[in-house]
Amino acid sequence: MSEPNDVEAGRPVVLRGGTVLTVDDARRVLPASDVLVVGDTIAAIGPDLAVPEGTVEVDARGGIVIPGMIDTHRHMWQTSMRGYGADWTLTQYFVWYYLEWGRTFRPEDVHAGNLLSAVEAIDAGVTTTVDWSHGLQTVDHADAAVDALQAVPGRFVLAYGNIQQAPAEWTAAPGFRDFVNRRITGDDMLGFQIAFDVTGDPAFPEKPAFEIARDLGVPVTTHAGVWGATGDDSIRLMHDHGFMTPETVYVHSASLSTDSYHRIAATGGSVSVSTESEQSAGQGYPPTWALRAHDIPVSLSTDTSVWWSGDLFSAMRATLGADRSREHLEAQSKSATVTHCALRAEQVVEWATRGGARAIGREATLGSVEVGKKADLVLIKNDSSPVMFPLLNPYGHVVFQAQRGDVHTVVVNGRVVKHDHRLVGVDLENARHAVERTVEHLRSTLGEDAWQKGMNPDIPATKVLDSPYTYTDYRGSATHTR
Repeated sequence: MSEPNDVEAGRPVVLRGGTVLTVDDARRVLPASDVLVVGDTIAAIGPDLAVPEGTVEVDARGGIVIPGMIDTHRHMWQTSMRGYGADWTLTQYFVWYYLEWGRTFRPEDVHAGNLLSAVEAIDAGVTTTVDWSHGLQTVDHADAAVDALQAVPGRFVLAYGNIQQAPAEWTAAPGFRDFVNRRITGDDMLGFQIAFDVTGDPAFPEKPAFEIARDLGVPVTTHAGVWGATGDDSIRLMHDHGFMTPETVYVHSASLSTDSYHRIAATGGSVSVSTESEQSAGQGYPPTWALRAHDIPVSLSTDTSVWWSGDLFSAMRATLGADRSREHLEAQSKSATVTHCALRAEQVVEWATRGGARAIGREATLGSVEVGKKADLVLIKNDSSPVMFPLLNPYGHVVFQAQRGDVHTVVVNGRVVKHDHRLVGVDLENARHAVERTVEHLRSTLGEDAWQKGMNPDIPATKVLDSPYTYTDYRGSATHTR
């Protein structure tokens, strides 16, 4: 392949001879096919394409070309603490971030986490990431978050949130409106959502935040169906006040009743499933089996690297495994046997790509390999790996065999940002040093004893455990009360 600076000069790019998973309406699999990129757009797909003079050629033979993957829910600001909470429960996460130490993050710490997370995303073939940024205590924190996203050649959606204040308070602040006017300019590479949760308090203290989102014309993304935090009362309040829309993204939705699933389906919303999170932290059993039964659109997400992996290969694998595990267990409880899997590998690949595009309102331009769509592409190929052959079932190979280390080439908006397993135009050392400064700040602020204890924090006896939210005294009875 030509030097990266030739690519950045705007030359066309062609991926030659790969197996192309289009993820279009027909879910076509195109063997030995080329994908030609001109500008920021997919210009042609087919075997042995004639290409413009000066086109940069990438050898995709023996590899799989898929649409850029889309993560619809990642707390990017927490990535500086990668793996810190590996043994946490969800309650311990709430205690550490919501009640005790979340306020210690400075704007530069949000910047560091976002920077590392953004680099990690494109390295793993996640070309679009929703930054579920609920650590934006001030507008300075928000500016730092966006600065980091715009320093990395990926596509992002800032989901603005603040767990340290009531949604009605921070969305009404003049600084928030000023931020939206300054930073959210319609840039194709930076989308915008508003991120907050609904406690179920009958007084519905979140209503003013929904009204502001409606006034701005901005989608809301919300953690719904999280055991001990949000549930059916939350969904009912949103529905009764007319705030459930086709643009609404419900994260997890793992502890909901049939009634709530009916409401989501009827209003056209979608669910972001974070299977590694749900099966480990305790939001509820990963709900894809219920979402499929109610025909609710699904996208996938990784949640937070404080616990889990930051790639959608892991998410696809975990999701397929959890769904099938439940299907088998349910059948066996009835003395029956599952003879054919209901959830297929190709469906999970679709959730990781086109499903994400649909959730963020970009299905017309992202999520599939089709002529005229934006050139967000991933080549999975590793000539040094014995796992890349034989290539018999391409969808199954992506889900069960491939991993982030097999991402050979990544194209975002027509720009090659990774090639031959190496990032292009990304300052990884800068991200490393920024994260080191954040870790040093956190350890010195907490003190070494608290830092070590934080990996397995005690639950304060004075805290009510069934809600992490501090802006309301409401405690629901749907889960556990005290």
